[in-house]
Amino acid sequence: MHFNKFTEVVGTEYVIASIEHWGKMFETKSSYLLFINTITNETKQVDFPEGAYFREIEQIKIDSLGINLLVMTARTVDLDGKNGIDWNDPTQIFILSPDGKEKTQLTESKFFVRTWIVNKLTVTIVVAGYYDTNNNGKEDKTDKNEIHIYDLKTLKLITKI
Repeated sequence: MHFNKFTEVVGTEYVIASIEHWGKMFETKSSYLLFINTITNETKQVDFPEGAYFREIEQIKIDSLGINLLVMTARTVDLDGKNGIDWNDPTQIFILSPDGKEKTQLTESKFFVRTWIVNKLTVTIVVAGYYDTNNNGKEDKTDKNEIHIYDLKTLKLITKI
């Protein structure tokens, strides 16, 4: 078991530990996040599929609107079904509650997230990426590039551009 990273959830009593269990040849066998309540010592484990890769966790906190959530990017889907989850698979965006009790996959499994940003004024997240329309496992001219805008209050897609 490897504790890859600790993340403080600002304004709460929680710290998140990113944990990976590695097998032979250093491939990831299992990955999960462990939300630790530093006052009560209670923990909440948030599991992901075997071989998942965590990329980043960023807290979005807008006190005036009562918004406090975590945006996480991860590869969690073996799209080609051949070699397990690897660098050719899409990155998805997940939204987590500060205590880890709620987890929502925001983007579709077949949408390759490239970049994203939060607009705190409109409480939206704007996501750029593409669909591998010819299913060749790489980005090329035939793929469909899109921008998706999601409402962070409802966690629903507002529009695709």
